[in-house]
Amino acid sequence: MATRAQPPLLTGADAAQDASRAPLAWVAGAALVTGALIFLLLGSPALAFGFAGGAGAVGALYLLSRANVAPAAVETHVQDWALTRAAIESDTVAIALTDRQGKLTCANALYGEWFQGFRAPAELWLTNPAAGQLRELEQTAWRNGGAAIDRLQREAGQLRVEVARSGAGDDHLVWRFKPVTSLDVLNEARRLIGSGAGERLGEAGIMGVLIGADARIRAGNRAFALRATGSAEAAIEGRDLATMLTIDKRGLIRFEREGPTGGPVRLLQVPLDPDDRGGATLIFLIDDDGAPRLGEGSASSHIQTLLAMLPLGFALADRDGRFLFLNEAFARAADLPPGAQPVYPSDLVVREDKATVADTVRRFASGPPMSGDIAVRLQTRPDEPVALSIAGARGLGEAAVLLSLKDNAEESRLKRQVAQATKMQAVGQLAGGVAHDFNNILTAIIGHCDLMLMRHTPGDTDYDDIQQIRANSNRAASLTRQLLAFSRQQTLRPQILQLPDVVSEVFNLLKRLLGETVTLNVKHGRNLGPVRADPGQLEQVIVNLAVNARDAMPEGGTLTLQTYAVTAAEVRRMKSDIMPAVDYTAITITDTGTGIPPDVLPKIFEPFFTTKEVGKGTGLGLSTVYGIVKQSNGFIFADSVQGEGTSFVIYLPVHKVEAKPEAAPVQPKERPTELWGTGTILLVEDEAMVRAVAERALTRQGYKVVTAANGEEALECLEAGETFDLLISDVVMPTMDGPTLVRHAREKYPTLPILFMSGYAEEQLRKSIDIERVAFLPKPFSVQQLAEAARAVLAAK
Repeated sequence: MATRAQPPLLTGADAAQDASRAPLAWVAGAALVTGALIFLLLGSPALAFGFAGGAGAVGALYLLSRANVAPAAVETHVQDWALTRAAIESDTVAIALTDRQGKLTCANALYGEWFQGFRAPAELWLTNPAAGQLRELEQTAWRNGGAAIDRLQREAGQLRVEVARSGAGDDHLVWRFKPVTSLDVLNEARRLIGSGAGERLGEAGIMGVLIGADARIRAGNRAFALRATGSAEAAIEGRDLATMLTIDKRGLIRFEREGPTGGPVRLLQVPLDPDDRGGATLIFLIDDDGAPRLGEGSASSHIQTLLAMLPLGFALADRDGRFLFLNEAFARAADLPPGAQPVYPSDLVVREDKATVADTVRRFASGPPMSGDIAVRLQTRPDEPVALSIAGARGLGEAAVLLSLKDNAEESRLKRQVAQATKMQAVGQLAGGVAHDFNNILTAIIGHCDLMLMRHTPGDTDYDDIQQIRANSNRAASLTRQLLAFSRQQTLRPQILQLPDVVSEVFNLLKRLLGETVTLNVKHGRNLGPVRADPGQLEQVIVNLAVNARDAMPEGGTLTLQTYAVTAAEVRRMKSDIMPAVDYTAITITDTGTGIPPDVLPKIFEPFFTTKEVGKGTGLGLSTVYGIVKQSNGFIFADSVQGEGTSFVIYLPVHKVEAKPEAAPVQPKERPTELWGTGTILLVEDEAMVRAVAERALTRQGYKVVTAANGEEALECLEAGETFDLLISDVVMPTMDGPTLVRHAREKYPTLPILFMSGYAEEQLRKSIDIERVAFLPKPFSVQQLAEAARAVLAAK
């Protein structure tokens, strides 16, 4: 059957040629008409013919030249996401693509399976510190073209995350999540013994066997099976190695099957985990009768081949203690630079440990076969002791000592992190408890001051003294809030503010703190963007840094506070690896003091680190400063030159406020003008001084107050039959705490209003108090604040 012919494809040249045919006819006609007009006007046939021919030729050449230029093809591209997803499918790597806005545009099936849904990577761990790591990784990838995290913790294990900028316009990020698997040393050793490497050892006369902690065989090469059982194909796994060997009176080791006439063998043990004395062990058996098939060079070379394959750090040394061989794992564990060739094991350790290592190696090389561990400090990590395992080797030619060094850098880092976390948790608990006790004391002091001020008027001899006591008590209350903030038991209350306003608030306080010998200079830049931070905590940051600067200038000097704007372009020119390229408002605090030594500068933000004399510093000041700045999404850096001074720079990101034209302005909450009230209040407080102040304050406002020292007394009052309009209770009390009391009270009086008061922070307590319709009054409070809180709770009843 004849098929229908398809029209040929029209190329750019063919189209130009077809398009030029019609215009050529028009040009020829126009030239003839023009020539005829010239003939009629001038009467010269030669001139008319020549003009017409020339005009026609020029027009034809122009049209032909345009026809030879093919129009540029317009190329459009539409992304086929189905094709993209098919290309990124993988059984081992989770892959995702995000756009400039951080939205997920494509991901493979494994990504959705691992993370239980298709969400952008930065949204995977919203309540986990890993979310911050992923967001910083995303910003670094946009800035540098790529970034990676070696170990990202998640519930199912650890992941390596790689991010690369890609796409036609570099407008997408490609995320790859790969599981970090730990090497199974036991299975790896079993594989090596049973593979070609084990067979090559057998051909050289070396019998290899792997035993577990129970001394039973896990694997062995054919040479061992042949000598131990008489058959190279015999099943030896699970058998007891001790039953296959015998030791005579002279200490010679022979195979049980061969009897006392069998050739003796030498036994070399290689523990696969130096820290686990009862773990799996590689054992090499070598003929000790001088058989020609066991050459010294061949045995040593084969052992080196096997050790090079193992993931643990092993090295061989001769009888003089010189290195003969060390594998890559040993070099990595010793932090050796590429190409470095140490001569002696003692070259790796600090000076104090050199003699110990050298003597131990020589003793193990010349004495009977034995093994042991010593703790040494490497030159590259003098503060972290590591375990160096040493075993005497026999029958390996020049090699007389086997050394093993475990790479415990990751383990040491984790131990430091755990110790640091434990220490910070203990400090946090201590700080929270101290703050609670101080708040109770300050509540009594402030309350008694308020009651005394009600009986004194301005001008009295005692009025100013009482005001001074109250002012100092309020300053002490701010210190307790700082303790709670340091212990992470107080949530920062950020506000939109300007840095110059914060500086002006603490200017007078700084003048008093610095004294007369220190000159304070304040400079403010222009076009400063607003920042979002807790003003009180930010003031504390400035005060802490200023006090440290004052201590660094014992003979006086100059302290300069300067605010200025930092644009995103300037951040990019700084080439910082941790700061995202956004707009910042910065404040620099510079002194002309003694400076900080270079070896101390990296440690100044560590908790409990201080260079001051005993009793003059806790080491918590700069640690608290660092924590507040980081909680505000900012960055702090220190630069110092000894003898010239120190400069601290704080970068806070500019807060972008989105316009909301329809939003109504927030009206400030008016404080009640009338505090007088009526009703019966049950007051529960275990601190007698706080209970007395609160009782007197509420009684003066017209309330009838019944007090209880603990939760049990309060329940007795409730069961006595008296009706109460309000229950005011402390949260933390002995025997029965406030929440437990309220739950019992609500069973009988479900509508009873509750007002909690506590020296701990409200945010911390609300996490543990799951009770509805309760109000909270933080300690320390004044008499007026207590009256206002009671009035507000009763009004909302």
